[in-house]
Amino acid sequence: MKTDVQIAQEANMEHIKSIAEKVGINNDELELFGNHKAKVSLEVFDRLKDEEDGKLILVTAINPTPAGEGKTTTNIGLSMGLNQIGKKTMTTLREPSLGPCFGIKGGAAGGGYSQVVPMDDINLHFTGDIHAITTAHNLLAALIDNHMHQGNDLNIDQRRVVWNRVLDMNDRALRNVVVGLGGKGNSIPREDGFDITVASEIMAILCLATSLEDLKERLGNMIVAYTFDGEPVKADDLDATGALTLILKDAIKPNLVQTLENTPAFIHGGPFANIAHGCNSVMATKMALKLADYCVTEAGFGADLGAEKFFNIKSRFADLNPDAAVIVATVRALKSHGGVAKDKLNEENLEALDKGFENLKKHIENVNKFGVPAVVAINEFPSDTEEEVNLLFNKCKEIKAEVVLSKVWAKGGEGGIDLAKKVVETVENKPSNFKPLYDVDMSIEEKIEIIAKEVYGADGVDFTGKCKKQIKQLKDLELDKMPICMAKTQSSLSDDPSLKGRPEGFRVTVRGVNVSAGAKFLVALTGDIMTMPGLPKVPAANNMDVTKDGEITGLF
Repeated sequence: MKTDVQIAQEANMEHIKSIAEKVGINNDELELFGNHKAKVSLEVFDRLKDEEDGKLILVTAINPTPAGEGKTTTNIGLSMGLNQIGKKTMTTLREPSLGPCFGIKGGAAGGGYSQVVPMDDINLHFTGDIHAITTAHNLLAALIDNHMHQGNDLNIDQRRVVWNRVLDMNDRALRNVVVGLGGKGNSIPREDGFDITVASEIMAILCLATSLEDLKERLGNMIVAYTFDGEPVKADDLDATGALTLILKDAIKPNLVQTLENTPAFIHGGPFANIAHGCNSVMATKMALKLADYCVTEAGFGADLGAEKFFNIKSRFADLNPDAAVIVATVRALKSHGGVAKDKLNEENLEALDKGFENLKKHIENVNKFGVPAVVAINEFPSDTEEEVNLLFNKCKEIKAEVVLSKVWAKGGEGGIDLAKKVVETVENKPSNFKPLYDVDMSIEEKIEIIAKEVYGADGVDFTGKCKKQIKQLKDLELDKMPICMAKTQSSLSDDPSLKGRPEGFRVTVRGVNVSAGAKFLVALTGDIMTMPGLPKVPAANNMDVTKDGEITGLF
């Protein structure tokens, strides 16, 4: 069986100008990165702003398990399937982070015969967007320390600098560091730390900005520290905004590539879904809606994280109206939620599948709570038995959920035709009545409790003493009227990664609430979520290589 890399390397890619032409992008609106990648000018959106939007389809999933679900693969296969049935379609996805690529996940450009290409470029340095974010973020960090070193006119309390440095790599040794050592000429010694670049507020801002001007305004509003008097210090106060925007002037432009079947694809932005809001850029999504009849987009991890934030944060800010959501699940993953060990997932187990179905059922309910019709896509695996598939279909039908077997990994667009037809049928016959789950003017506690109770199924929320103090400070500073971005484990509906399936009788503990004033949301911290991941015992990087002929191995 061919690897994903081998399949991608055999792809018959069209020149990126040809891909652009399919959706009406002009040659003078492209900035080429070779023959198969291009930045797209924001002038495209200005040119088409009065055109009617296409249909917006969100692809989400159940809570992820070691068995794999195939959300990105399904997204790509669905977009190709829609094109095969005559619907002009674009897919919009996030850019992979180098940290997870070299850590546990490997590549993140789909799989089998449902991939975006050039896969190796997309998974590695691509067009440099993430590097630009790293540079902008660390420039601001340098300006903060330089300001304190040069006299500290802003009266910054070095103990209350809240702007860590970033690196696009998993490196637990950098979570907590001390900077400024080595004498007076090396700035003021203080505690600091590193986050992974995709957890940077600048990444969130890039993905939520609706224009270069909006990007600049958001960057200027980022809170980086507090004074000795407890007043916030913003990037604007350090005269940093212009330089940050300059570094990001090209990064804000969507990246155009293609699928294995030459369907146009925007790959742009990549905030983590368990730390940030987990969606690709607003600019890519809104541009695709103007260029195509159907835009298939995605949100990271399970619907309790990515979809909730897509609806409550991204759609709210960008004035998006999702027409339908596809919830991806596999027989293997649902058996995992039913208690089956990873090495036993290939064995038929109807009892475990029946138990694990409760996880999928909760995600269906959650999507419907937002007024959005849902279609379940069962991502087929060779080990699935007929009895297991039939059980899953019957369980979905019992709750009147639309369900389709997806074969996109093995068959590409052809394997996604049934799913594409079901999505079109749903969009045409079940109008979406989308509405966010809460009002931003509610209290911080009320907004968090609505998410925890309605989306996770929790009995309630407990706020630590430290968290209560932070919430009071945010209220006093009038920074509390923003959407909530929950930082939570992806492995469970609860804040405890060991609780699989559909947990009941639990409470969520919030240990802190941080403000991302530029992104315009509040981050509620639960569990032990780290903003700088670590590498596993055997990192994916250990199995990667490139031959003298340029053939890449081990990327996925």
